Amino acid sequence: MAAGGSRPRGRRAAGGWAPCAALALGWALGWALAAAPPHRCRPDAALLPPPLRRLGGVALLRAAVPRLGGGWSPCQLYRYRPAGPGTGPGAARPNGTGPCTRGWHYALPAAGLRSNLVTQWDLVCAKRWKVPLDQTTHLLGWTLGSVAAGLACDRFGRRPAFVASLVLAVPLGLGVALAVTFATVLVARLLFGAALAGAFLSLYVARLELCDPPHRLGVTMVGGFFWIAGELLLPGLAVLCRDWRVLQGAVTMILALLAACWWCPALLVESPRWLLATRQLERAKKTLQALAEGRDPGADDSSCHQESLLEELESLSEGCPQPQYHAVCEIFGTRVIWKNGVILGFAAFIGSGIRHCFTRNLAPHLPRFFASYFTLVGTEAAACLFVCLTAERFGRRAVLLLCTVLTGISSLLLLALTQYLLDLIVLTLSVVGVTASHAVTILSIFFASEVLPTVVRGAGLGLVVGASFVGKAAAPITAIPNSRGFFLHHVVFASFAILAVLSIMLLPESQGRALPQSLQDGERQRRPPLFHRPPRDDHLPLLTPHGVPHDYSHLAASTKNMLGSPPPPL
Repeated sequence: MAAGGSRPRGRRAAGGWAPCAALALGWALGWALAAAPPHRCRPDAALLPPPLRRLGGVALLRAAVPRLGGGWSPCQLYRYRPAGPGTGPGAARPNGTGPCTRGWHYALPAAGLRSNLVTQWDLVCAKRWKVPLDQTTHLLGWTLGSVAAGLACDRFGRRPAFVASLVLAVPLGLGVALAVTFATVLVARLLFGAALAGAFLSLYVARLELCDPPHRLGVTMVGGFFWIAGELLLPGLAVLCRDWRVLQGAVTMILALLAACWWCPALLVESPRWLLATRQLERAKKTLQALAEGRDPGADDSSCHQESLLEELESLSEGCPQPQYHAVCEIFGTRVIWKNGVILGFAAFIGSGIRHCFTRNLAPHLPRFFASYFTLVGTEAAACLFVCLTAERFGRRAVLLLCTVLTGISSLLLLALTQYLLDLIVLTLSVVGVTASHAVTILSIFFASEVLPTVVRGAGLGLVVGASFVGKAAAPITAIPNSRGFFLHHVVFASFAILAVLSIMLLPESQGRALPQSLQDGERQRRPPLFHRPPRDDHLPLLTPHGVPHDYSHLAASTKNMLGSPPPPL
């Protein structure tokens, strides 16, 4: 009996975790599509004196392309004076350089691909600014998608927002693969990123709201490891596909298969917390019945408890109460919720934005794409593991404070002492900074999901996640070669990190506490001592063997009180 009861819970767990790998493939595509391979100008015989035009091979390269360091110049060709009559090859001397005239020769494959956006439209030299433009546009799409999906989650539900975003991602992904101009690619990738962000956010919220305090962090971090697994699969998929259009199409087909499967309601049920918080009692009753299907029939107490809860919901729904939705603008009329959201959004913004300051120091030590890519993904895995092992033991606020301090110290040391430190110390500080900054980002988002009330959790979390993508979007601009903005970028984000350390102290602690349901619950959160460990008072529908948890009984009771009298104004 227990084995039979575990299968529905296993399907629901898979419904919260498995899509993360496919969404991560869509997110990481930008790494491969915009990877710039080593390149040099193609020799142009028309620019050479007549005696040199008969040369070939390395001799032609020496006559046409300047040497730069240990290789050939990527953007310049020699220019010659017109040769006089009777001059031989040895008399011809270049008198300057100029831009390439016949395109470029690329050292392929790049990131496992023999063709990508850079080679398709020659996004090098004078056009190199288009690469960060593509990356920034894609991140802007994720920002807009997070905000829009958050609003949809609070108005239409977590599951409809997830399925709609996933379905929209399929034609938009095909649009990227079939684009014939770079401008079309920009628009398609903007919308494709927005659809992926919508699926990610709605899935994140739905998964969290089916968890109790002892399991919320673990379930969320397992989803993070599935995301990392998807990122690790991308290089292998790129090597198999070889062409960027084929790779984009393959990822889109994976999303299409996912969308076809996730039409099944059993894989991802609607959040009963949101249904009860918005007074949709009839739908909440059906959802709770679906969650209880996997319970152990031998648990008599659980059976009686379930029947009592469903009878209570039946009596409450007889009055046909109208659903009550809340707009994100209501957050601006609060004090505690608004403060928590701003602080955590600010921390997520800093964690994402300052990461480039560390990765730039890693670049000289990791010149190859795969070495750099796997190192950064490895630091993400280390950050997830660190948060998973510490945030449940010491509390969200204390660990977030620690990671922010590590980020700020590493950044300040690199900013002030890079030229005086050994390379090994610079490398160590950079790895610590990358790991700590990623931990700040993921923990800020998770922390925000726990302190924001259910009625506005989608929209509020969408703003926090959107802030993290805005931070990421600041990095591509400083990635332009010879850009003078990196130092200012580093100074600004290092200063922000110090400010974040002070503001994090004002946050409440959410470890071991039930999720706030209404705006009034969110306003009642207070700042405890730094290492305070509150009691655990909730249960997890996906993992409990006893059917419907008692926490939903508390929600039903609070719903009854809400129906009896209108909510007090803030």
